Amino acid sequence: MGKARKPIQIVILFLIVLVGGYAIGSSVFGGGGVPEEGSNAPSFELLGLDGKTHTLEEYEGKAVVLNFWGSWCAPCVKEMPALQTQWEKWKDQDVVIVGVNVGEDQMTVENFVKQVAIDFPIVMDPGRDAVRSYGISPLPTTFFINAKGKVDSIHIGQLDLNSLDSEIGKLVSR
Repeated sequence: MGKARKPIQIVILFLIVLVGGYAIGSSVFGGGGVPEEGSNAPSFELLGLDGKTHTLEEYEGKAVVLNFWGSWCAPCVKEMPALQTQWEKWKDQDVVIVGVNVGEDQMTVENFVKQVAIDFPIVMDPGRDAVRSYGISPLPTTFFINAKGKVDSIHIGQLDLNSLDSEIGKLVSR
């Protein structure tokens, strides 16, 4: 009977160490959860198609529409014209639309941007750091961030022109 207990004790000890390691790692490395409406938007530092590093802080004082997308994601592709239309409408009113490409290489992203003719800022998240800090699961996901850097609303899934316009209008009026 004593020999049968040893493997069970080892398995239990392993599980305790694993759960404890996860708890410590989450608290030390920022597993603080995904941002919610009303919380501060997590900062990011991502390379843009323009060759410059972009951060959320550079848009301080402006409303930000932060859209996470991929060229392989059909709903993402379908909403790009609406994002471009709203960019053209709102860019002179302290609204910035930033597209965060998830996990694709620069050439793929550049070709896609040319193909769909968008000119709002595009940054790339090849290591998925921003995806983790924003808790992105399905694509597309869009965060509407007010001029104070707080998450005003979160939209999961494809946006159409009217809902996008309505959400941006709310950001601007606050």
